[in-house]
Amino acid sequence: MNMQVPNVIAPTPPRSLGDTGLSVVMMRDILLKTMFRMNLETVSEISRQIALPIPATQELIDLARSQKLLEATGTLHANSGGEMGYQLADAGKARALDALSQSEYYGAMPVPLEMYREQVKKQSIRNIQITRQRLTSAMGHLILPDELLDHLGPAVGAGRSILMYGPPGNGKSSISNGIRDAIGDKIYIPKAIEYAGQVITVYDPIVHSAAQASEDDPTALRRSSNRFDNRYVLCDRPTVITGGELSLDMLDLTYNPTARTYTASLQMKATGGVFIIDDLGRQAEPPQKIVNRWIVPLEESRDILALQSGEKFEVPFDTLVIFSTNFHPNEIFDKAALRRIFFKIKIDGPNQEMFLKIFAMVAKKKKVPLDERALIHLLKVKYPTISNVYANYQPVFLIDQMIAICNFEGIPYQMTPDLIDRAWANMFVRDEKIIH
Repeated sequence: MNMQVPNVIAPTPPRSLGDTGLSVVMMRDILLKTMFRMNLETVSEISRQIALPIPATQELIDLARSQKLLEATGTLHANSGGEMGYQLADAGKARALDALSQSEYYGAMPVPLEMYREQVKKQSIRNIQITRQRLTSAMGHLILPDELLDHLGPAVGAGRSILMYGPPGNGKSSISNGIRDAIGDKIYIPKAIEYAGQVITVYDPIVHSAAQASEDDPTALRRSSNRFDNRYVLCDRPTVITGGELSLDMLDLTYNPTARTYTASLQMKATGGVFIIDDLGRQAEPPQKIVNRWIVPLEESRDILALQSGEKFEVPFDTLVIFSTNFHPNEIFDKAALRRIFFKIKIDGPNQEMFLKIFAMVAKKKKVPLDERALIHLLKVKYPTISNVYANYQPVFLIDQMIAICNFEGIPYQMTPDLIDRAWANMFVRDEKIIH
C-alpha cells in the first residue's frame, strides 16, 4: 500500500554553506559543539552527524581552522579511506563550552523556517489522491456500509478536518487508523528547524516511522552522493494519536530550561500527516476549549507558536485532523465550533443483519463453528435485554470470551447457548451496590 506520490519533491542538498539558509556563526557553533560532545575527528563522521554534504562540511571546517578554532591532527585514518583528522584547538573548546551554555543543541543542522515552509507546500496532505479502492483496501478488516465510505472518501481526500461521532464500540478508532493506512506515501521531515536563532527539534522516532536518511559516501568520486538534503529524514506520513491524556499545553512548543532547547508541538510533528484526537470529551479541558485552540490552524492553514521570550511566530499547519467522540456534537460544541469542522460523519452501530455478517466473519476467522441454537438464543434472549442495540465490537468480544472458556474447560471451540450466557456476563457489569 505504500505508494510514492510523484509530486512529493525531495529537498535539494545544499552545495555550499550559503545554500543552507543558516548563519555561518550558528553553523560553526553547532560544528564545534558536535565535535566536542561526540568526539569526532574525520570529515565523513562530522558530515554524517551535522547532516551536511561532505563539500559543505569541509568548507565549514576550513572556516573554523582559519579562525584558529580547529586544527588538523596530521593523522590519516586508515579505516576512513585515509581521511585527515581534525580536533578542537583550545580556543575551539572554549567556544564550544560557551555555545553549549547558551544551547545544548548539537548534531544535525536545522532547516530555516522559511525553507521548511516551502517543503511543506511541496508535500501537502491536500495533494494526496485517495481513491475508493485505496480506502476500501485500507479498511479491509472492517465491515462498513457503502454510504459510510461515500462520506469518508471525499473527507480524507480534502485533507481537512473530520468529526466522527456515534455510540462507543463501533470502530471510530479503527476507521481513523484505516484512514492513516490509506494515505500511505512518504514525505520529508526535518530533524530540526531554526527560527530567530532558536533550534526546534521536529523529527521524533516515535511519531515518524520507516525513517531513511541520506548520507554522503566519502569514497564517491563526486563527493556528494546525497539523494536529498541530509537535514531531512524520509518517513511515512506521520500519525499522532491522542486520547483522554491530551492537554492544551501539548499543542505548544516544549522548552527544556536545562538544555535551553525546544521540541516541536504535537501538531507540528504531525505536519503532512494525520492528527487523531480520540475520545473527545474525556480530556481535562472541555471539548469546546480544545476545538477553539484549532480554529486558526483549521481555517488558515497556519499555527501560532511562542518562544520563551514571548515572541510569537507562524508555522505551517498542514494536517488532517480527525476528532472522534462518543457524544453528540450538539452536546459538546457551539454552532461556531461545529461550522469550523469541515466534515461531520456519524458512525452508527450495525443493524441485526450487519451484526450477523460481522459475527459470522469473526467466527470463521477464529475457527469457531456457528451454531443456530446459540445464535437464536443470542438474538432472541440476550439482545432484547439491551433493547437490541448492536455494536461492532461485540462479535469479537463474545467470540474471544467463548474461546477463552473452551481453552479453560479443555474442550474444542464451539458455540452453545450456555457459552453465549457466560460470554455475555462478561460484556456488561450489573448495576448493584457494593457493600464495603
